[in-house]
Amino acid sequence: MKCITPIETEPQETPTSCREARASCDVRLPMGLLGFEQIKDYQLTSNPEEDPFRWLRVKDNPSLAFVVVEPFIAMPGYQPDIPEPDVQFLGLSQPEDALLYSIVTLHSGKAATINLKGPIVINRNTGVGKQVIIANANRYSVQHPLPVAEAAA
Repeated sequence: MKCITPIETEPQETPTSCREARASCDVRLPMGLLGFEQIKDYQLTSNPEEDPFRWLRVKDNPSLAFVVVEPFIAMPGYQPDIPEPDVQFLGLSQPEDALLYSIVTLHSGKAATINLKGPIVINRNTGVGKQVIIANANRYSVQHPLPVAEAAA
């Protein structure tokens, strides 16, 4: 499944829904994240003052969290090809069902980067997600530079 761009939709009534990409929602990662395979339950939260960044917080330990961002912000032409087994695992019927996030890595003295080879893909209808290695990973980097915003004058 090729994901071209995230699509915003109307929010559902339940506050834990992932239908609206800007709402806080519960996320279940049955396979965990690389290096954190034992942790399965997260909450994806946002603060308008921190936009476009979001937090993927461990539900039973909110002090443990990952900063994430939609990869399309760092690379507008990003076209990840989600492998069919992952599409099936996540129950994705169409690209619009998927939310994609990349984990932000802060480097001491260097620009922040994001992982474009292994995005976190979440089914916005169910809240089930998985960190996947995209089929066209050879086109992307695990340390893609995050653009620096211009300072307000």
